[in-house]
Amino acid sequence: MPTITGTTQLLGVIGYPVKHSLSPVMHNAAIAEMGVDFVYLPWPVAPSDLPTALAGFAAIGVRGFSITIPHKQAIMPLLSEISPVAQAVGAVNTVWRTPTGWAGTNTDVEGFLAPLKGCDRPWHQTLAVILGAGGAARAVVAGLAQLGCAKICVVGRNLDKLQAFQTSWQDSPGPVNLSVHDWSELPQLIPQAGLLVNSTPVGMSPDVGHSPVAPELLATLPQGAIAYDLIYTPSPTEFLRQAQAVGLVAIDGSEMLVQQGAAALQIWLDRPVPVDIMGQALRQHLRG
Repeated sequence: MPTITGTTQLLGVIGYPVKHSLSPVMHNAAIAEMGVDFVYLPWPVAPSDLPTALAGFAAIGVRGFSITIPHKQAIMPLLSEISPVAQAVGAVNTVWRTPTGWAGTNTDVEGFLAPLKGCDRPWHQTLAVILGAGGAARAVVAGLAQLGCAKICVVGRNLDKLQAFQTSWQDSPGPVNLSVHDWSELPQLIPQAGLLVNSTPVGMSPDVGHSPVAPELLATLPQGAIAYDLIYTPSPTEFLRQAQAVGLVAIDGSEMLVQQGAAALQIWLDRPVPVDIMGQALRQHLRG
């Protein structure tokens, strides 16, 4: 933890609850490495207290903060400026103070894309399948649209939710070749997919040992395809363990977590940040 004095400037994360957040571990490691006079703190904020919290943050000069569940959508009407990517996703995860009020963006998209940018793939020819149609899937769709994927298939179990998900992208500023599918269609979709993304909580600690896809179905992914799990604990998840067993490229959510945090810290401090230090701090913490 950085040394705190009367000149230390405040950053933090709000959520409810927020004590489980690993963001302080990563950000304070980077702050210590950079030698800047900041500290990053977890702040539990009940939903009914969100407007009051923002006024309080402004009053005490908070530089910026991260946002986790349940505030990513609720905070949007309280901001004076929202980036195009956050508007497309419909959620904000990073906020900073401006002369006219609070501004917000979504760095989850940048975090999701970071490990994929190191994969030399013909994205314009790639069919991507996303498991789940919740908030996390929205950042994935926005990222895959930026990559230029040929087709994005979102798979879920609730047809009303799937249809609402698809409708919400109709006015998107960029081209999104999106279709939605019932879970029963997975056996037809997976053999065509170059990328399979799990955005569901299935397999997350403590519910380890479960995968959203049966091993025999996962094995029908083309050789060299990528299995990407947004979950970062345990590592690997059962989904990724099975993917590795059949020779697929496996990516977990830890790099997404680090990269989205690094993008936020760069916004707040307006300088390059030590991404490797953030990753090392996260991995060391997860190992216990």
